[in-house]
Amino acid sequence: MAEQIALHERSGIGFAALVLCPIFLNEGFPFHSDGWLRPVAEVVRRAGGLLICDEVQSGFGRTGSHMWAHQKMGVVPDIMTLGKPMANGHPVGGVVTRAEILSRFREGYRYFNTFGGNPVSCAAAMAVLDEIEAQDLLANAVAVGAYAVARLNAMKARHPCIGDVRGTGMVFGAELVLNRDSKSPAGEFTNRVINAMRRRGVLHSSLGRHRNMLKIRPPMPFSIDHADLLFDTLDEVLAETPLLP
Repeated sequence: MAEQIALHERSGIGFAALVLCPIFLNEGFPFHSDGWLRPVAEVVRRAGGLLICDEVQSGFGRTGSHMWAHQKMGVVPDIMTLGKPMANGHPVGGVVTRAEILSRFREGYRYFNTFGGNPVSCAAAMAVLDEIEAQDLLANAVAVGAYAVARLNAMKARHPCIGDVRGTGMVFGAELVLNRDSKSPAGEFTNRVINAMRRRGVLHSSLGRHRNMLKIRPPMPFSIDHADLLFDTLDEVLAETPLLP
């Protein structure tokens, strides 16, 4: 990170901020120990930059252990962006930052939003926060997430196409490979698996550079019964789908 910042400075581009998802969800959510982002944040701030954490997918208790993924990763961002699940389908997005940062923004730019802060959207977003607390959905994410990883690891023992199992709370999945030793990515196979699951009524997607990581990010009320339906179906699909067409 420090090398890239220095490169930008030498090129005359300069460095303003680092924007990231704290658990790198779209990059395949690789395993990182809690607190691993702390040294990165220190490098960013020594260079005079801002740390911006995108919690659109990873926030609102998704990791189970924390309300926000940046807490799990040991940092407090200068700016946090929110959206998607913020109002359970109602179109709401949000930005959280410190007063001095917002003041600098208002001094430098004219910002206007016709529907910003409307009471219907605010009520929907507040209802989501109430439901997360009332239903103890963070605890549910921990329990179901641990169960899901256990189911995936059991499947890994039966299916050589599973190269790695990953998960944190209510986001989990498996890296599909052509060869477990070489970890050759099985992107085309992954696509066929996803479509076979879709035909059976189960929707999820793929991600990562080679599109070979099964991304399973279910709704927060997702239960163990739901997980059994998902993984029983996936077990059958992996057994029936040839690795090569």
